[in-house]
Amino acid sequence: MRAPLRMSEEIPSTPERLPDRDGCQLVDAYAHHADRREPALFTEDAHVAMYEGDPATTAPSAEFNGWDILAEAFAGLGQYMATTHFNGQSRLTLDGDRAAGETYCLAHHLTVHDEGRTLMVMALRYVDVFVRGGEGTWRFEDRALIIDWVDTRASQS
Repeated sequence: MRAPLRMSEEIPSTPERLPDRDGCQLVDAYAHHADRREPALFTEDAHVAMYEGDPATTAPSAEFNGWDILAEAFAGLGQYMATTHFNGQSRLTLDGDRAAGETYCLAHHLTVHDEGRTLMVMALRYVDVFVRGGEGTWRFEDRALIIDWVDTRASQS
């Protein structure tokens, strides 16, 4: 099991910036694929840990190791009628073929049931480690999904 990520520990003291286009495309592509239940963009041995609060003081509520397990986790998003992820600010830094970043996101989860519709909005932060493969493509190697708050309410169609 890997230790929780700490931005200052993952990046050397003189990092280069990950080119904005590459970093933004990878982070935004994740949102696109998550909304389609596809675990694309992860390395074969990727690690994802979910935290309901600060990782410095909270144990992971769930962990996923490896692409096959991530595929099962993404399939679990099928319990929702729809999801939509809106990415906000990102901070990305580069060290050769490795990079780290933090991205804010509002993830919307729509459920339709006999009693009506429910919308759950989650304020998330992703703390990531990225690696560039031999073909030059960036992938997620390690991701901490940090839930800062959740708001669940009735939704109108």
